[in-house]
Amino acid sequence: MKIKLKLYDTLTRRKEAFRPLRKNRAGLYTCGPTVYNYAHIGNLRTYVFEDILRRTLEYAGYRVRHVMNITDVGHLTSDADEGEDKMEREAEKEKRSVWDIARFYTDAFLKDIARLNIKKAHVLSPATKNIREQISLIERLFKKGIAYETSQAVYFDVSRFPGYTKLSRQKLSAKKTRAREEVAADPEKRQAQDFALWFKRVGKFSNHTMRWPSPWGDGFPGWHIECSAISTKYLGQPFDIHTGGTDHITVHHANEIAQSEGAYGTPLARIWMHGEFLLISGSKMAKSAGGFYTLDALAEKGFSPIAFRYLVLTAHYRSQMNFTWESLSAAQRSLERLSNFVRSLHETKSYIPKYRDRIPVSGIRSLEKYSMAFERGVSDDLNMPKALAVVWELVTAYNKNPDAFSVKSMRAALNDFDRVLGLGLKNMKKKAVPARVKTLVAARESARRKRDWEKADALREKIKSLGYLVKDTPEGAEINKL
Repeated sequence: MKIKLKLYDTLTRRKEAFRPLRKNRAGLYTCGPTVYNYAHIGNLRTYVFEDILRRTLEYAGYRVRHVMNITDVGHLTSDADEGEDKMEREAEKEKRSVWDIARFYTDAFLKDIARLNIKKAHVLSPATKNIREQISLIERLFKKGIAYETSQAVYFDVSRFPGYTKLSRQKLSAKKTRAREEVAADPEKRQAQDFALWFKRVGKFSNHTMRWPSPWGDGFPGWHIECSAISTKYLGQPFDIHTGGTDHITVHHANEIAQSEGAYGTPLARIWMHGEFLLISGSKMAKSAGGFYTLDALAEKGFSPIAFRYLVLTAHYRSQMNFTWESLSAAQRSLERLSNFVRSLHETKSYIPKYRDRIPVSGIRSLEKYSMAFERGVSDDLNMPKALAVVWELVTAYNKNPDAFSVKSMRAALNDFDRVLGLGLKNMKKKAVPARVKTLVAARESARRKRDWEKADALREKIKSLGYLVKDTPEGAEINKL
């Protein structure tokens, strides 16, 4: 392998050397969206983190199989198996079918991740396409004596799985106390903290649109069972890495582990990784609170999706990040500076004719130094702030002494780093300059040759007012977009 990775495992609470189950391969499962609304930027921060993980695994030489679910049924408004199905509620609100809602918001999600340069999972599987597998898994739990049936639903008996809180390290007694404080949706449940595997089409769910036949009557699966069924179907059990947001640790992922390990007697995943919250004014962003930002909301204020991706890279995925418009503005300015630098490399033939595009020995050593520093950053639990700092260190070194590097080698190094960063640097070619700006630049060059500095300065300001910056170089005027 090119580099050795260390990843923080939520289960062990320490960084672990990544040792794949299969040589040179990595099985990755990421919890996908519940497609009842647009993804907000807090959700998208998690998907960027997971994309960086996948890209880093690929950068390290692993062949990754990435699987993601799409939750299009069974996710209730409360993690305690209470409330309405989010999909059904939104369909009623928008006066559309549940299936139309699922298609619309799935498409919206795919557009969002494409705009953020997030690689699409190799397998993107909706819960509704895996009902048979979910029923089969529940039947297996019955045979193990871990599931039981009431007149309203089928539940997982938490008391039959001693390791239920090993991921959260939360005392079960505390969880029971919180569960008792909630209004019991089903008085036949053995323990209030038992979670639903299957909801019957009775009572409050009598009119539930999505329903399938099962050994326990018509109904629909609970939220948690889909991930256990889909991950095992496409990756086997165990697989290498399971990821999600940090809010999944105490409930959703705890339930996944209980279901899967209870059914098969083996670990579900070797490593569990979780991305921290994106905060606004110190509070977690959530759709239920009503105040959240989408990618479109950012675009309406003039920010590019990649500027948001850049902002996410400035904080470690395990650190909470407070979103502000000022921080996003700073990220966009930094991205534009980097873009301008990359575009200038595409415009430059070579600063040193005798070297052409051959890199001197000193330059080779310099590039190796930066490459090794970048690898140390990404291999140390995806330390993207460190990796991004290395990029700027290289840009600064080049600007101070371009003779130490060839243009070709600089392009190659930045493109190599961008395999992980995902900023699209390779596609940042020089933008076409409007004819009016070119005319003003030519007039300014004429004024400079005549040593009419006052006119040259006035023309520079005029060019700047049109959104362009002129930089004087030995090869002539260099024009960059502000």
